[in-house]
Amino acid sequence: MMDRRPAAANSCSQHSLKRSITCKGIGLHSGSKTTMTLRPADPGTGVVFRRTDIAGSGAIIPALWGNVSDTRLNTCIANGQGVYVRTIEHLMAAFAGTGIDNVLVEINGPEVPAMDGSAAPFVFLIECAGIAEQPAPRRLLRVLEPVTVTFEDRSATLLPGDGFGLRFEIDFASRAVARQEMALRLDDGVFQREIARARTFGFDHEVAQLRAAGLARGGSLDNAVVISDDRVMNEDGLRYADEFVRHKILDAVGDLYLAGAPIIGEFIGVRSGHALNNKLLHELFARPNAWEVVDAASGIAAARPRQPARLASSA
Repeated sequence: MMDRRPAAANSCSQHSLKRSITCKGIGLHSGSKTTMTLRPADPGTGVVFRRTDIAGSGAIIPALWGNVSDTRLNTCIANGQGVYVRTIEHLMAAFAGTGIDNVLVEINGPEVPAMDGSAAPFVFLIECAGIAEQPAPRRLLRVLEPVTVTFEDRSATLLPGDGFGLRFEIDFASRAVARQEMALRLDDGVFQREIARARTFGFDHEVAQLRAAGLARGGSLDNAVVISDDRVMNEDGLRYADEFVRHKILDAVGDLYLAGAPIIGEFIGVRSGHALNNKLLHELFARPNAWEVVDAASGIAAARPRQPARLASSA
């Protein structure tokens, strides 16, 4: 029986998995088949990836904003030895949405399996493995001052607030997408109900160019919504009328979880993507007065970590 405990996302304690669980799939961009195992981890570990096809300590990559190495249509993290794992954002969103603080992700290749292009299969894996409460308080990252980054007509902003809220706006020329906006708060179960099933999307006229750049080689109608002119090509259509903006929120949830702790604040994205989401975290941590670490149980500011990028290990 699955252990469904969405309340872990709003708990004052840290959480990990009860047991290990494995899945297999094809990478969205690489097209390579990989096997991935999610394993329980000790309090204060954070989210850590380990490449099982590489020997030694060089196989370890903490999932943190300072380790992001590429943001072209996905979020890729790498370590100092050049070892990387790409397309981690949907898995990271699933960890954020289910309240998983500490987990070891073992993977035998360079890309997280695409599954169906959403976070729902990863939420299912987490629920099947079970969620274990741990004897350590959560550390939260509270936004104290507005922080904004921009690029042309795009922007990403973090504002002070209670809990974690997101507002996103997109605008595409295709009438199949057009202009969409959505706002929500990630309270108990909201991620699972409203966001997790939203799939990644792309345009068929871009496929050849993307594949020439080494991207989208594993993409198909099984793991993405594909748009041709003003028409959705997937036979079963959309899962939500506004599935596109919901997926952009999903991506933002995953990208922002690379802060190393759950965020207390409001995120506003206007046509933002992986690059701006990561740039926003860089800007936040470059401004010491714009954030603080608080104990989830007491709400009292905790000792500031020496290196913000290691926030998840400061418990």
